[in-house]
Amino acid sequence: MLLTADVLERIQRGEVTLAFRRWRKPTVKAGGTLRTMVGVLAIDAVDKVAVGSITAAEARQAGYASLAALKSWLSARDGDTYRVAVRYVGEDPRIALRASEPSPAEITAIRDRLRRMDERSAHGPWTMTILRLIAANEGVRAPDLAASLGRETLPFKADVRKLKELGLTESLRVGYRLSPRGHAVVK
Repeated sequence: MLLTADVLERIQRGEVTLAFRRWRKPTVKAGGTLRTMVGVLAIDAVDKVAVGSITAAEARQAGYASLAALKSWLSARDGDTYRVAVRYVGEDPRIALRASEPSPAEITAIRDRLRRMDERSAHGPWTMTILRLIAANEGVRAPDLAASLGRETLPFKADVRKLKELGLTESLRVGYRLSPRGHAVVK
């Protein structure tokens, strides 16, 4: 579920507690979490609703100035209408992970995991190639990095997200950089 930076910041401050979406099938589940640029959000409820049942108070809880503004936004989209209850839980745990200096044993375990990721890959070994590419090209756009390897952008970005899950990279406004943890693994 994509949310704008403004809405995310308002969720973090507790000003926005609902989101409305039009989906063929919900992309989040009640009880789940969503990692975002401001931290982790809890998804407390996902309910299919009729547009006519949405109240002005709910529109304000979703960050809209009026019910009409929310309905206008919804009318420009396809699918069933869902009301999603959200709240800020805390910082993304990957932030602390990527800042941590791994021990020699952790470096060995991470490299073993990277080796297994390479072995399972349909396009061959890629983990250290991407880590080194990011180290040498901090802040370069993902399409440019992908093209330099002769790869499509979306699969490239999916691979970078796998490295991010391990705390090895971090996303910038444009491009990526290695985290301190990533630098320790690449050394």
